[in-house]
Amino acid sequence: ICQVAHVASHRLDEHWDRMKNRHKLVKMDPETRYMSLSVVCGTNSEQLPMPCTFLVAACSDGSVRLFVLLEAAQKLLLVAESFHHQRCVLKVEAFLHTRAEERKHLLCSAATDGSVAFWDITKMRPLALGTPLLTVMAHSCGVNSLHIQELPEGQFLVASGSDDGSIHVCLLEVTRGDDKAEPGTCLHILEHVARPCTHAAHVTGIRVLRPDLVLSASVDQRLTLWQLSWDSLEELSTTFFHVPDLAELDCWEVAEAGGERRWYCVLCGQGLELLRCAALDTHSKLQSQGAAQ
Repeated sequence: ICQVAHVASHRLDEHWDRMKNRHKLVKMDPETRYMSLSVVCGTNSEQLPMPCTFLVAACSDGSVRLFVLLEAAQKLLLVAESFHHQRCVLKVEAFLHTRAEERKHLLCSAATDGSVAFWDITKMRPLALGTPLLTVMAHSCGVNSLHIQELPEGQFLVASGSDDGSIHVCLLEVTRGDDKAEPGTCLHILEHVARPCTHAAHVTGIRVLRPDLVLSASVDQRLTLWQLSWDSLEELSTTFFHVPDLAELDCWEVAEAGGERRWYCVLCGQGLELLRCAALDTHSKLQSQGAAQ
């Protein structure tokens, strides 16, 4: 039996009725939409007054907002926000960097101008998200898909797909700053590769399967597996799927008998479809497992 219970909700203008002289102020855009959400994992509950969960939202009014969910009190509170992008933010993804028992909560956000920004949200001033540590102009227009895969030695693969059909993958390194009194977080792009016109329409799904394999899906109803190197992004295999107006792609790995690695890929839009990806020594192939419309 599945039970669904309302825990908390939040309205961006809920403080408006309590404000003084509000007739002199501009009310926030009532048509603001939340475009993407990400849960901040690995927060240390021992340093907090009560158990809570942090959520990051990408907003259509150009803001990146951080919320805290207090489940016991049934409250969802705005902690910090930033209008750095100054245009609709399409995607956010939070990720955790751990090294020598030190945890850094990092955030990646992407907007309609093709920019991808990286933030350190470990320590913030109240209601101020600050400025990003690094901004990359990865595409010429909106970023509709984003995925981050952790690698050893404090490195991350960041893959993104755009409205213009392009794919961008970069190798991100996280290091400590030089200030010994209060060391900050430094981010560096070690390598990057971009390929235009990978699809004939918006790239709305992308996943890093392993350090040398990237999977992308598009509104053109093609699912493509790519061989990643820092010299090029080479197509290995393409299959057509049956779900129109693709909204999202997700994958999980399954270890089968004989040590063969397989990934199952689910696509959603106007329907659902499940496909299987088998990565062999010399080539890779995609197989359909069925669809539900």
